[in-house]
Amino acid sequence: MKDFPYTESKDTRSGFGAGLLELGRTNPNVVALCADLVGSLKMGDFIKENPERFFQVGIAEANMIGLAAGMTIGGKIPFTGTFANFSTGRVYDQIRQSVAYSGKNVKICASHAGLTLGEDGATHQILEDIGMMKMLPHMTVINPCDFNQTKAATIAIADHHGPVYLRFGRPVVPNFTPADQKFEIGKALMLNEGKDVTILATGHLVWKAILAGKMLAEQGIDAEIINIHTIKPLDAEAILASVRKTGCVVTAEEHNYLGGLGESVARVLAQELPTPQEFVAVQDTFGESGTPEQLMEKYGLNEGSIVEAVKRVMARKK
Repeated sequence: MKDFPYTESKDTRSGFGAGLLELGRTNPNVVALCADLVGSLKMGDFIKENPERFFQVGIAEANMIGLAAGMTIGGKIPFTGTFANFSTGRVYDQIRQSVAYSGKNVKICASHAGLTLGEDGATHQILEDIGMMKMLPHMTVINPCDFNQTKAATIAIADHHGPVYLRFGRPVVPNFTPADQKFEIGKALMLNEGKDVTILATGHLVWKAILAGKMLAEQGIDAEIINIHTIKPLDAEAILASVRKTGCVVTAEEHNYLGGLGESVARVLAQELPTPQEFVAVQDTFGESGTPEQLMEKYGLNEGSIVEAVKRVMARKK
């Protein structure tokens, strides 16, 4: 099992803020809109350098999406920012009609996704946003794993023409991917080659998969670990190549198992290569109030749960 050293832990939302700041310096067409959550979205540095390219819409998320869609007609590249729950559930109709249906070049940037929003509880957490967004035609869905990858993804989506949903989070997590990485939309990243089981992880669960891989190695199980940062378009070629080698797969995500990464992978396998699969995800329930660590533990989104899922799926393979 490869080692993944890191020197600091940082929140992925700060990676978005850093990427947006760089875009402000390099791409004059990039504009930013926020629904009264500038601090939470880490947009402050962009605003200081580009006050004329920032639009504070207040607590009016539907209006923000409509404004963003209109700005694209004049050649602007709008980045909208609010919590993931308000970026999707509150404004799904506006996204569907004004952005996805007409293929508008809007970047919907969503912080505080999943259970790790923490103490704000179920009304602010969202565990169905990936499903909502991936079902929209023309929509690209990206869920990076750490600060560096989120920064790189933020910069990359400005060059991608079409609507994008970029999902990131609140808690600090190990920042282990390269600072100078080139982010390729739709291209999965091999983290550790193995022969016994494939672990496909996204977002905050990528680091948990690495920890699980180390635990499994101590037990003589050789896990192949792949970072699926782009859920749509899904890198089916990489998934199938790995599963052909290992014969079984575990998917891991901070999302409901209905509609998330796991279901996308299951569709690919059902069509091309029927394979035993286990899901590490929230089991069709809402969250609750608690620290991120408590919630990830209670809902089984940790390295221990991945190890258990690996053992189950390997038993099914045999």
